[in-house]
Amino acid sequence: MKKRLGRSIAPKPIDSKTSIVDLVEGTFLAYNAARLREACLLFTRKMLEPDVTIGMSITGALTPAGLGMAALIPLVEAGLVDWIVSTGANVYHDTHFGIGLTMHVGSPFSDDVALRKDGVVRIYDIFFDYHVLLDTDAFFREIAASPEFQHEMSTAEFHHRVGRYVNERERVLKLGKKSLLAACYRAGVPVYTSSPGDSSIGMNVAALALEGNRLRFDVTRDVNETAAIVLGAKRSGGKSAVVILGGGSPKNFVLQTEPQIQEVLGIAEKGHDFFLQFTDARPDTGGLSGATPGEAVSWGKIDPDRLPDAVVCYLDSTVALPILTAYALATHAPRPLKRLQDRRDDLLAALEREFAKAKRPKGKAKTKSAIKSAK
Repeated sequence: MKKRLGRSIAPKPIDSKTSIVDLVEGTFLAYNAARLREACLLFTRKMLEPDVTIGMSITGALTPAGLGMAALIPLVEAGLVDWIVSTGANVYHDTHFGIGLTMHVGSPFSDDVALRKDGVVRIYDIFFDYHVLLDTDAFFREIAASPEFQHEMSTAEFHHRVGRYVNERERVLKLGKKSLLAACYRAGVPVYTSSPGDSSIGMNVAALALEGNRLRFDVTRDVNETAAIVLGAKRSGGKSAVVILGGGSPKNFVLQTEPQIQEVLGIAEKGHDFFLQFTDARPDTGGLSGATPGEAVSWGKIDPDRLPDAVVCYLDSTVALPILTAYALATHAPRPLKRLQDRRDDLLAALEREFAKAKRPKGKAKTKSAIKSAK
């Protein structure tokens, strides 16, 4: 019976010399604090091995809160994140900082009618001037109207091209490192948006289309490119890991890479090797945001043999992400940049070759009868 007992709960008192490592390893002993400790250990001791390719999904208004520059840029620059799927909103609000615009601390208890009259926009307890939206819209419309954007492209190509402009704006204005998009441009980290029409960026691209602009987002290439990144990680003898901040569409997009490989393309694979999620969503409502790693196994998203290497921490990402970043940078050396952005075409070509050789799964389709009834 005593063998079942774990370490004794006897943390040292916190004092002025307590480090982030001491806090995580010595004080986070129970409940979601313990899950956060497990997340930090999983990330640094297994997911950051040289042969692991790490994909991160980003939902919730994290960049407006400053977490792009505080936590995500340091992770990208240290080679601790290799590819990203984000909401368009996070990319859009990240751009504010990179072009010299500002966001401010506010109050969630303010009078929104009064804020509207004063031209102030609120994201819970973040305030910013309405002209921040207008100026950012103008920035995206101006660059999207340039010749290099006049064709269909994946969202990774789009964000890489935009990142170059934001990076240059940061340099000219001497802003320092403010934009995640600019950092990903420099590091060669591809950034995808699972729902490119669902943001102010997509809205502005749609408006330009009414004027004859030829920019279009190739979402099918996004699906195949992300699957190619995961397959490439496995075929090189390495592993694939996912870090999920929140849930939503980006969570599904980063995870569906494995069903795309196995179920749709018919390529032999087993699932992602490591799963780490911070969420406030419950699993019993049936939503994807709260779906557990075990449920993901049933879809082929997670390798069942690696299920012990999966941690779900029910904690606000704005609390968990800074702690995870600080702990990782304190305990793990930077990794060489994989620069997957530069290898997208080669990885996709490798996926196409395997697809050509694969025996696709055969379902019991009733295509003819469906077409006939539709007529």
